[in-house]
Amino acid sequence: MKHYKQLLKNYAWTMLLVLPLLVFTSACSDDDDPVVTPTVNEAELLVQELEGANGDYLNAAAPALVSNVDVFADVNGDKKFYIIDVRSATAFATGHIAGAHNVPAAEILSHLSTVNAANYTKIVVVCYSGQTASWATALLRMSGYTNAFAMKYGMSSWHSDFDSISSKIRNDRVGDFVTTAAPAKPAAGALPTLSTGLTTGSEILKNRVAAVLAEGFSPAAATDITSVLSTPDQYFVINYWPEADYLNLGHIPGSYQYTPKADFKSSAFLKTLPTDKTIAVYCYTGQTSANVAAILRVMGYDAKSISYGTNGMIWQRMKDNAKTAFDVTVDCKDFPYEK
Repeated sequence: MKHYKQLLKNYAWTMLLVLPLLVFTSACSDDDDPVVTPTVNEAELLVQELEGANGDYLNAAAPALVSNVDVFADVNGDKKFYIIDVRSATAFATGHIAGAHNVPAAEILSHLSTVNAANYTKIVVVCYSGQTASWATALLRMSGYTNAFAMKYGMSSWHSDFDSISSKIRNDRVGDFVTTAAPAKPAAGALPTLSTGLTTGSEILKNRVAAVLAEGFSPAAATDITSVLSTPDQYFVINYWPEADYLNLGHIPGSYQYTPKADFKSSAFLKTLPTDKTIAVYCYTGQTSANVAAILRVMGYDAKSISYGTNGMIWQRMKDNAKTAFDVTVDCKDFPYEK
């Protein structure tokens, strides 16, 4: 019994010595464990921002265009339009709208940060044909400039001296167009993977807009329909028209039909777009598709606009069916300009 009591006594002393060490070790272990930060799906947050807080511009108002007639009236009237010409300095010096500011597209946001946009009813972006301006306008809209507009057809509609569209009008793709039913859209998948390291939709949007602005318009423009037709496996071609036009006017073989202001929603068919293929979007003139390409690129898709749209493929058919087709004798007003 005496021996047993001694053992208990020794055990008690041992525990008094060991327990503090155990507590200390446990505390150190907790401190040394890596902090696990919950992961976020940046693309999902971005789309929520675009469709919610940002007003769903793509499906509500895109494209935002203003006519040359309206711009001319303002230049000679209230002067409540702030005009930004994103053409090269050389082109600007050759001739421009009175009062326009020559700003490289990549610097358009930093320029506007020095302007009190609330003083103007419209911020009007002007380029050569309306395509780069439509791309830039989409980026401005996503940045909170809801009064941003692209001047339709750009300087090509202001004066014939600057007409860069007529030379791009073509009809040699009529034989390539088909009137078959649209193929079924792919099954919905995941959005593109974004890795900005940011955790809120507004921060991610700002970061992505800056990235797309920095890369410029060229990556968003598929300059020649020939490249799309000659290597169809490299592209996911989108006809961005109402279904009736897709069927009646014809379309690029194999192209998918997505209805404007309806199908590029997360609740509709946005997630059917591929993340492993170049998306080539076309419309009537290239202005709407440039707008769409800008927004899809912000989302992380490799999206391109087919330049000049079907004006560069089946212009006469568009004209005969009273669709949007640039005609210098109708659309160009030969307004005066400054040098």
